[in-house]
Amino acid sequence: MKTLLVIAGPTAVGKTALCVQLAKALKTDVISADSRQLYRELSIGTAKPTLEEMDGVSHHFVDSHSILDPVNAGRYERECLALLDELFKTKEVVILSGGTGLYINAVCFGLDDMPAVDPSLRERLFARLQQEGLEKLQSELRLLDPVYAQTADLQNPVRVTRALEVCLSTGEPYSSFRRRNTTERPFRSVLIALERPRDELYTRIDGRMDTMLKAGLVDEVRSLLPYRQLAALQTVGYQEVFPYLDGLYDYEEMVRLLKRNSRRYAKRQLTWFRNQGKYKWVSPEDLIKYRMYDV
Repeated sequence: MKTLLVIAGPTAVGKTALCVQLAKALKTDVISADSRQLYRELSIGTAKPTLEEMDGVSHHFVDSHSILDPVNAGRYERECLALLDELFKTKEVVILSGGTGLYINAVCFGLDDMPAVDPSLRERLFARLQQEGLEKLQSELRLLDPVYAQTADLQNPVRVTRALEVCLSTGEPYSSFRRRNTTERPFRSVLIALERPRDELYTRIDGRMDTMLKAGLVDEVRSLLPYRQLAALQTVGYQEVFPYLDGLYDYEEMVRLLKRNSRRYAKRQLTWFRNQGKYKWVSPEDLIKYRMYDV
């Protein structure tokens, strides 16, 4: 059976460099499972791999879509499965790598069957978001579904309002509808998650943020000001810069928030993948050294 080798993990853990090595060893391609790197307009703030970093290895779902043509987990699942059908015609193994756990689960196991929601409820929640702010909705979600709130990206208003929609319309936690069914796939999935000591990971995150700023992150975000309300930009790396450009705080505070929120995001990613209970956890160095990727 064909094999999908999943290399997951938090931001800045070293997935890109490792996957290039693996792809060369296995003579295959890499598919990105990053919900932001697929957008052409978002480069610096998403730590998108450069052509030099790709080093001749084909990467799919990088620069593949526009922020004006948004991608959700369902669309990603459909398009990625179609791509895998093509790649598996000539390859025994394909690498799927990224930190967006929902996208990885969608491809490997299928999406959860969520209940339909009354559009009027969605409109009311959006109105509340504008009037009361995200923090109020975050607090409500923590009360209604503490399990989901523990691992969700609560800085993402789309995720927060979607979970609240389900909680309020059904009277049940959003998390209770997740992972109820697994869809059979014509390939097997080998799930590996990368980890590093926390201090080392946080140092790498801080260093990456310094590199992004030197590369022109602020200018990139400035160019995206007309699109700041789009869902694709409701994410760490962009949401901290917009208020700085509005004059709400100074440069030093912006840098502090970028680093702090990136570290918090990595922590949520680690918690999410650990809660899946399906991953083999290794360091990037051990994966190569001991050929733990043999499939």
